[in-house]
Amino acid sequence: MIDLYTAATPNGHKVSIALEELGLAYQVHALSFDKREQKAAAFLAINPNGRIPAIVDRSNDDFAVFESGAILIYLAEQTGQLLPSDAKGRSRVIQWLMLQMGGVGPMQGQANVFFRYFPEKLQGAIDRYQHETRRLYEVLDTRLGEADYLAGDYSIADIATYPWVRVHDWAGVAVDGLPHLQRWMAALEARPAVQRGLQVPQRASDEESVVKTAQTMLIR
Repeated sequence: MIDLYTAATPNGHKVSIALEELGLAYQVHALSFDKREQKAAAFLAINPNGRIPAIVDRSNDDFAVFESGAILIYLAEQTGQLLPSDAKGRSRVIQWLMLQMGGVGPMQGQANVFFRYFPEKLQGAIDRYQHETRRLYEVLDTRLGEADYLAGDYSIADIATYPWVRVHDWAGVAVDGLPHLQRWMAALEARPAVQRGLQVPQRASDEESVVKTAQTMLIR
């Protein structure tokens, strides 16, 4: 059994989607940002960084894992799914996963904050993060013109990236003119496990999800 500590954000949805795809049993612990439950001592014992998501694997000596990318790798390795075992295939997945972790997520997250949530309208910051997010989308589109999924086969790289790209509107970033990215988005949206994972911890609109992301970025 996996204990999942999460909220309705793109990073939280990465892990709930993965758990659904892998068919693993899990119990949801929804944290309230309004109550700052992510900063409570009990949660900091699981994730010292005080951010969601995090898991505790009750079947593996209550092993705790934090950081969404690390959680995805852990779950894939534990199950032997969604991450190839050969060195090249594994590296390819991790490369695209790291692009999301170090690029798409941080850049789009800042676009969310400055475009929708920051109390001052700083056009330079808005332009900077929107343009960089769009550039990264173009990188994804080019890759998806070569393969059905980011690393060739469906993997944790796709699971990590989709929850962010699906809420592109909230960051003020268009996907017009990116046909391969749009095709990939539609393919992931149609997956039953993805649909279920996006309803964890509760059904939330795209707007609500990204507002929560913005809040967590501002409340360190």
